[in-house]
Amino acid sequence: MNILITGGCGFLGSNIAAKFLSRGERVIVIDALFRQGGEQNLAWLQSLAAPAQFNHCKADTADTEAVESIFQKYGPFDYICHLAGQVAMTTSLSDPRRDLFTNVVGSFNILEAARNYCPGTFLAYSSTNKVYGDLRDFEYEETPSRYIIPAHPKGFDESLRLDFASPYGCSKGSADQYFHDWYRNFGLKTVVFRHSSIFGGRQFSTFDQGWIGWFCQKALEQQAAITAGKAVTPFTIQGTGKQVRDVLHADDLIALYLAAYEHRDSVAGEAFNIGGGIENSLSLLELFTRLGALLDLPVNPSTNSPLTFTNLPRRQSDQDFFVADISKAGRLIDWTPRVSCDEGLRRMLEWCRGGK
Repeated sequence: MNILITGGCGFLGSNIAAKFLSRGERVIVIDALFRQGGEQNLAWLQSLAAPAQFNHCKADTADTEAVESIFQKYGPFDYICHLAGQVAMTTSLSDPRRDLFTNVVGSFNILEAARNYCPGTFLAYSSTNKVYGDLRDFEYEETPSRYIIPAHPKGFDESLRLDFASPYGCSKGSADQYFHDWYRNFGLKTVVFRHSSIFGGRQFSTFDQGWIGWFCQKALEQQAAITAGKAVTPFTIQGTGKQVRDVLHADDLIALYLAAYEHRDSVAGEAFNIGGGIENSLSLLELFTRLGALLDLPVNPSTNSPLTFTNLPRRQSDQDFFVADISKAGRLIDWTPRVSCDEGLRRMLEWCRGGK
């Protein structure tokens, strides 16, 4: 197979690229190396394959001529995983123009290049739960550790109405719909995955992207301070800490993209809500409790949590609760998560410590 992965030096892309390389496939990666960790992930991928099996193209998908030249030189492709994107909602608010070019124009360029140079390819797009907006229209209940929506005990399925409620939601949602429409109008075999929270190795988390990894880093820093007998430096969270997401480990994400290709004819034109499901859902406060147990940290009386933090105002356009109902993916792709939340957190802590 000849596979194109945009954003292939990012967290999702590098994990998927490594899997295809291990299977002996030819992998072409487009990545402008804008994000932290991109250079490290590129070096890692280059160490896994011979030059004839792997090529990196340093280009911005918003550059139409660059994208077309890559398709002309390396195509046609059997499978395109479009993972490149501006992925932080906070960045979209501070620089909405860059967000639009990366997420909308870049996605349009990939679709059009596929239509012109390899119309028989299968394309998977990495969308987001933010296409559903901030979900403020639902009736919430508040427990000591989390918010819940009683009307949706298994989370949200794909019948939930779209509501693009931030620059990030607008740009990702627009690309989401372009992928869907290019199936309807031009016959491209596309599938859209509306991801919840994904975490795992090769993720270089920051304060505004990759929250599981970020708080794992903070927990390890506080553990080191306690062990050394030093004062613990608090970190900040936005909101109450009761916001809920379902978390999915990178290994399960890889399995999803492999399974989608195997079922490409039956899933073309479909959109799927993808996450760990209700069984792997966490609030921030619940995450802190689990990290405390894994790291054997004492409870801080001031926060009633093993971790020390202070609260900032709720983040603009944040969702207090999003859990993906993943039953459609189970039916049509024969996919379900296999890495439990606690096992995933153990692996994430090892990665943050410098492991592999």
